[in-house]
Amino acid sequence: MTRRPPAGPASADARRRRATPAAPAPAASATPAPPVAPRPPEGVGEEAWIDVIRKMDEVYNELLQYEVALEEKNAALEESHQFIFGVVASMSDVLVVCDRHGVVLEVNRALAALVGRPEGELKGRPLAGLFADEASRSKLDTYFRNPRSGAAPQDCEIAFATAQGASPVAVNCTTRISPAGRFMGIVLTGRPVGELRRAYESLRQAHEDLKLAQSQLVHSEKMASLGRLVAGVAHELNNPISFVLGNVHALTRYVDRLTRYLAALHAGAAPAEADALRRELRIDAIVADMAPLIEGTLEGAERTRDIVGGLRRFSAADRGEDAAFDLVEVLERSVHWVAKASGSPITVDSDLPASLPVRGSPGQLQQVIVNLVQNAIDATEGRPGARLAIGAKTVGRGTEIAFRDNGPGFSEEGLARAFEPFFTTKAPGKGTGLGLSISFGLVERHGGSLAVANAPGGGAVVTLRLPLDLRAAG
Repeated sequence: MTRRPPAGPASADARRRRATPAAPAPAASATPAPPVAPRPPEGVGEEAWIDVIRKMDEVYNELLQYEVALEEKNAALEESHQFIFGVVASMSDVLVVCDRHGVVLEVNRALAALVGRPEGELKGRPLAGLFADEASRSKLDTYFRNPRSGAAPQDCEIAFATAQGASPVAVNCTTRISPAGRFMGIVLTGRPVGELRRAYESLRQAHEDLKLAQSQLVHSEKMASLGRLVAGVAHELNNPISFVLGNVHALTRYVDRLTRYLAALHAGAAPAEADALRRELRIDAIVADMAPLIEGTLEGAERTRDIVGGLRRFSAADRGEDAAFDLVEVLERSVHWVAKASGSPITVDSDLPASLPVRGSPGQLQQVIVNLVQNAIDATEGRPGARLAIGAKTVGRGTEIAFRDNGPGFSEEGLARAFEPFFTTKAPGKGTGLGLSISFGLVERHGGSLAVANAPGGGAVVTLRLPLDLRAAG
């Protein structure tokens, strides 16, 4: 007689499982159907059989989770494949991937368009068959003979065979290495040299245009500063020129008297007559006055020459001048000229050492100082007791020159944008917004820096830092 397990909740659950109708067989790609619990074999208890069924359910659930994860990974892999395919297809540079035997595995549209053949036709062919000459083939032989050699070229020019002949391409060759460190082939990427040359020519032309525009801006700002100095320079030139002119007029009168006296002597005048003429023409006084007149004339001419020379250095085009000079002289001359030209009642207090030897272009640094002094004059315009304090001190191997005025100082925006081209807080027509920007670049050319800040007691302070010429100082 057959033995059956006792009736109970477990046996009822088992009967419900057995009574569940079997689902139709799924397709090969569908999710596997849950297992149908068979009848327990003879001699196996109901509880043990339920444990077996529970384990089957757990295995089935794990199988479902594994299949879901597998499908997600397949979707991610497909998405990654499509992304890489899109990137490779859209590359403007040519791309060739080959195996370690030199057989082409993959190319992109750019290469197919270059050689005039479809991508499918290029795959599976020898890499050397894409080249137009033997020299190009020999350049890459090292990769296949000794792929790990450090002497193998990384960048070279390869001539690809095209319908029009040979097209040189600047390529970069990269070795493909497997995770195990084995040589798998090479990857070539590059761009036709013609495109590179056109791009380089466009870049060079843009650079030249930028240099020209910058030079024009610097010269324009220099001419604007020069215009502000004209009145001051004219006043400076007036004194020595007037002095020279007065001395020349005196010398002209003396020449007439000396000519008359010498003519009488050459005519054989008697000593008494010559002596009387000498006293009448005051020849002795003329002779005594000749040396001071000539000396004064020379001094006035030299002063005029110095003023004109300083003005010429300031207005001359930048030719990369590199000369040793005393910055104190440039400072004093620039401040004097700007103050004279502006007609401002500003008081300038200078605390400068006897000498500050620097090296570079005195004209460029004079332009910087003119801009800084003019900015201080503009900032204090209309203020009672306008004042500019200029102080210099030595810091390490350089010097710091501070220009501090008692104007309103910088706003927050002004501090942040002080050196931006065309930024200005002056009224329209008063400034171009290029003074500080150009000054910043000129100071950088001399290895220095320019900084702006608000002084603790009010007003603005601009600090000019420059390296000293220690050779001249020593």
